[in-house]
Amino acid sequence: MKKGLVLEGGAMRGIFTAGVIDVLMENHITFDGAIGVSAGACFGVNIKSKQIGRAFRYNMKYAKDPRYASIQSWIKTGDFFNAEFCYHTLPEKLDPMDAVTYSQNPMKFYLVATDIESGEPYYYDAKDINNESLDFVRASASMPIFASPVHINGHVYLDGGISDSIPIKKFQEMGYEKNVVVLTQPENYVKKPQSMMKAIRAKYHKYPNMVRDLELRHENYNDTIAYIKQEVAKNNVFVIQPEAKLDIGRIEHDRKRIRAVYEEGRKTAMKRLEELKMFLRQGE
Repeated sequence: MKKGLVLEGGAMRGIFTAGVIDVLMENHITFDGAIGVSAGACFGVNIKSKQIGRAFRYNMKYAKDPRYASIQSWIKTGDFFNAEFCYHTLPEKLDPMDAVTYSQNPMKFYLVATDIESGEPYYYDAKDINNESLDFVRASASMPIFASPVHINGHVYLDGGISDSIPIKKFQEMGYEKNVVVLTQPENYVKKPQSMMKAIRAKYHKYPNMVRDLELRHENYNDTIAYIKQEVAKNNVFVIQPEAKLDIGRIEHDRKRIRAVYEEGRKTAMKRLEELKMFLRQGE
């Protein structure tokens, strides 16, 4: 029975996920495959490269660096998170990804991006760390309005969360029968309609399929959460999520808040660790 790890996005709420996956790595908990969306992709790649603490480390170090995330970058480049710095300078030079370990790790890692012309999710198999895979990490985390569309191999992509926020059904279709799902919202969270639809319709009027995705996103998200709860009851899914709303902005420069959310992820994972081990043993 194949074991999977599904990582929701949520911009800087993803630091919670970083804390969770560090605890998983420290306790030698492994999976046959993982799939990440947006921040779940950005921070989740570190589980395949086995780099404990990396996501937390660089988010702390560059939290106030305008090259990392700033209004200046947004005005100048169209990307709040500076693309060249985040997806090349940082992973290639300043805090390098371990590309060798990543490639040698037999665990599969998939990224979700949204094809803005079709409105369909694209599931990219990130086998290695190279320019194409880093472009897909960027695409997966490119939030509408706050980031430029990413052009790859004749297609144009934005945030994977637009079309498949929590790709549990896709992972089950791919043969992962026993799944751990890391969410960045608490259990009682209900997603509301997108508040920026007027701006989105104006900016992306040439991409009606993607606009439709965003109009329906809250419904699809809430339906997925309901499905996950059904799968938990069947013992097919194990959920790790914060106990309360995380005190962090979608874009965050306050290191104290970043540290607190990271520690919350660690604490939550440690609290559920023995339950998690038992759940995974049942799939062996």
